[in-house]
Amino acid sequence: MTPLLKNIRVLDLTNVLSGPFCGYQLALLGADVIKVESPDGGDLARQLGADKDLNQHSLGASFLAQNGSKRSIALDLKNPQDIDTFKRLVETADVVLENFRPGVMDRLGLGCKQLQAIKKDLVYCAISGFGQDGPLAKSPAYDQIIQGLSGLMSITGDEQTAPLRVGYPLCDTLGGITAAFSICAALVRRAQTGEGAMLDVSMLDSTLVSMGWIVSNLLIAGQQPVPMGNENFTAAPSGTFSTGNGPINIAANKQQQFEQLCDIIGAPELKTDARFAEREARKSNRFALKGLIEQQLSTADAASWEARLNAAGIPAGQVLSMEQALGQPQVKHRQLFASVPFGHAGRAELQLARSGFHVDGQATGPASAPPLRGEHGDDILRELNIAALA
Repeated sequence: MTPLLKNIRVLDLTNVLSGPFCGYQLALLGADVIKVESPDGGDLARQLGADKDLNQHSLGASFLAQNGSKRSIALDLKNPQDIDTFKRLVETADVVLENFRPGVMDRLGLGCKQLQAIKKDLVYCAISGFGQDGPLAKSPAYDQIIQGLSGLMSITGDEQTAPLRVGYPLCDTLGGITAAFSICAALVRRAQTGEGAMLDVSMLDSTLVSMGWIVSNLLIAGQQPVPMGNENFTAAPSGTFSTGNGPINIAANKQQQFEQLCDIIGAPELKTDARFAEREARKSNRFALKGLIEQQLSTADAASWEARLNAAGIPAGQVLSMEQALGQPQVKHRQLFASVPFGHAGRAELQLARSGFHVDGQATGPASAPPLRGEHGDDILRELNIAALA
């Protein structure tokens, strides 16, 4: 398989999550992603993660998660010599990716216009919490701040628990995916026209865009969203149900699926009950319906119900722990995680995630482990015909 981004060079100046996640997606597609890190500690994520030993080696699990297949060079962008080296790198690059606060790169003399003066067709991508302009542009932003300001927390949980944070850094991740998508689109245009691009990616914008149904129901239909826990606001019965030994998600969204569900669980009378016979009536009486369904589901375990319902064409799936989720045969079949040699902190190899799609029937994968800070500096300088850094 020929990598989709073969011969594309990305200079990744980002830290922690949104930018590094973007850079990792590009690296998985075959781009040469050079991580430009400060000599003073590098990416903060190197110190973050559940394994203290890895953190002490500046290889925290949080860093390892999204920096595979990258090379690293340590440059101080306030040092004139290192700035010159960075500009030499820009001459060879296709993309510059950064997630500093707006204005930082301009103050360093390395903003989009300055770098496009060096490389006219450069694709420059800036990820920030709120975008490069506007009343919040200069405000600091972390994932949970964006979760709150986007309204996401207000609709997560139920009446008792909302507002509730989503259980992982969703807004950072959405920002990173949006950035990767925009970079790939800009590279397509560049191949057609020779134009570079300035890409201004906002985590707040990316999050709001991802909430399409919620936003459109408010803007177009005037429906105020409310936290509904594990219920699906578009249909019933659709959500999470208790069984004889654990929860299961069921999405009987269509009339036929609802009627089949009633038969399978041994409650055909629900089909003709006036409270549940029609779609809108079921939505209005969803909790009464849920209680009656759970009475029937209590007679068997979640795995059994999952098999029976899916066989009948009713979408259903157990609610798994993370360990169970990673161990699923489907996940293993798709080869979602790859082993790469490591050789640090007493570990011979690492398990790293691939991208969420296959190319020409093959899974993408990291070609190498995440780098030590500055690990490839001398190699990169040799490519530029520059003497090794002191």
